[in-house]
Order: sequence, then C-alpha cells, then structure tokens
Amino acid sequence: MSAQTHTATRVTATRPTTARSSSGDRRTLRKVLWGAQILLAAFLFFASALPKFAGQADAVRTIEEIGWGQWLRYLTGAVEAAGAIGLVVPRLAGLAATGLIGLMAGAALTQLLVLEPAWALLPVAFAVVFAAVAWDRRAESRQVLRLLKR
Repeated sequence: MSAQTHTATRVTATRPTTARSSSGDRRTLRKVLWGAQILLAAFLFFASALPKFAGQADAVRTIEEIGWGQWLRYLTGAVEAAGAIGLVVPRLAGLAATGLIGLMAGAALTQLLVLEPAWALLPVAFAVVFAAVAWDRRAESRQVLRLLKR
C-alpha cells in the first residue's frame, strides 16, 4: 500500500469518530438546554406570571413604581406565561426564547433606569440562556416560520 493510500484510509477512518463526537456533544447540549428551559419556564409561569395575574402586592407595587399603569402587569404576565408554555413545546421553543429575549431586554432596562440597577443582571443572565435556546432551535423555528408563510 502506498503512503498516499494509507493517508486517505486514515483520514476516512477518523471522520466517523468526529461525527459521533459532535453528535454526542450536541445531544448533551440539548439535554442541558432542556433542563434550563424547564426550570426557566417554571419560574416564569409560577413565580412571575401567576403573581402578576393574581394581583400579588409586590407585583402591583413594582408596576406602580414603573408608572405605566396596571395594564403593563397583565401584558407582562401574559407574555411570560406564553413564553413559558412555548419554551416546553419543542417546535416553539426557539421562537419563544427569541420573544423572551426581548422581554428580558425590557426588564433589564427597567431595572437599570427605574427600579434597582443591581437586579438587571438576572434578566440579562436569562436572556443569555434564551439566546442559546434560540440558537439551538433555529432549524425548528425556520420550519415553523415557513409553515406560517404559506
């Protein structure tokens, strides 16, 4: 066997290993993101949206501090609830995460400019996770958007 044939055989033999390793890394990433999605969805729904809908005193007080009226409490709660549900539906997770990035940007700006600047780090951290989810689910998001264009 010539040196050239031997090299081609060696390169071909290593490709499947790389593909398997990459596939395994992707599956691990997806599992980690699923865990984060479930935790964030539970937080958004139970700890953030429901208190807004129920009129919990601190939710009402926070919206009063912002000064835009209580309609903002209901709107924010609805966006959080919809985003939380979307995060746990595989086909919608990327689009939900993308929408939640916008919500987190608004929350971070509100914390910085109106409420408590130190708390702006929490929505920024959430937005980073949502960006990872949106990136990971980009193929599903494209598919859903294509179906909506029809």
